[in-house]
Amino acid sequence: MMKCSVHIATSLDGYIAKKDNSLDWLHHAGKPEIEIDAGWQSYIKTVDCMIMGRSTMQVISEMNLTPEQWPYGDLRIIVLSNTLKEAPKNMQGKVEMYSGDLKALVKKLEQEGYQHSYIDGGVTVQNFINLKLLNEITISYAPVLLGDGIPLFANLNKEVKLENAKATAFANDFTQLSYDIVYSD
Repeated sequence: MMKCSVHIATSLDGYIAKKDNSLDWLHHAGKPEIEIDAGWQSYIKTVDCMIMGRSTMQVISEMNLTPEQWPYGDLRIIVLSNTLKEAPKNMQGKVEMYSGDLKALVKKLEQEGYQHSYIDGGVTVQNFINLKLLNEITISYAPVLLGDGIPLFANLNKEVKLENAKATAFANDFTQLSYDIVYSD
């Protein structure tokens, strides 16, 4: 069975972006002069595909990253959208669009030999949890309170148990929590 996991940053109060989708707060939080990888490079080496939401893709697209700045290498990236049929010009060739059932998508990827998918985007993460498809979550907490924004966990349809906690504090004042997700029926 394909593993689906999340490696994401939030404000301490649980927001992944401001209401306007901006992430500027993330680059100024804590001690930005101390560069910390937070396990990103080792994590991204364990995944062989990525599933992200349309809003996440649009935020990345607006960054206009150069090939040297592109953080995903040649990772297969599937973007979920029921409305957008084509990726923005600067994302074409880097992502493929998908509209449809998430369980069917995961099953298709499994059949194609994919073993570990990185899930990104607030609504996408919530949908994967609600469908009991997410196995692990790692959250890096930025030392900032936004008070409002786009929450990571807004629309879960039931309580979800987490276990096997791992906690790390970094020199830049970020903290990180990792858990396995346990679903009860």
